[in-house]
Amino acid sequence: MRFKLVAVMFSAFVLVGCETIGESAGLGAVIGAGVAGATGGDMVTGAAIGGAVGAGCYATNTC
Repeated sequence: MRFKLVAVMFSAFVLVGCETIGESAGLGAVIGAGVAGATGGDMVTGAAIGGAVGAGCYATNTC
C-alpha cells in the first residue's frame, strides 16, 4: 500500500510540469503502465487509466 501511495504522489508531481494535454496524457499513460507493472496489474489497463487521468487533470486544471 505504501508503494502505491508513493507512486501516486510522484505521478501527480510529474504531471504538474506538463504544458499540453498530449504531454499530460502521454506521461500519465507511461506512469500508469509503470505503476501497474510494478504492482502486478495489467499494464495496458494502467496505461489507459493513467492517460485518461493525465488528460482529465490537464483539462480541469487540477494539477
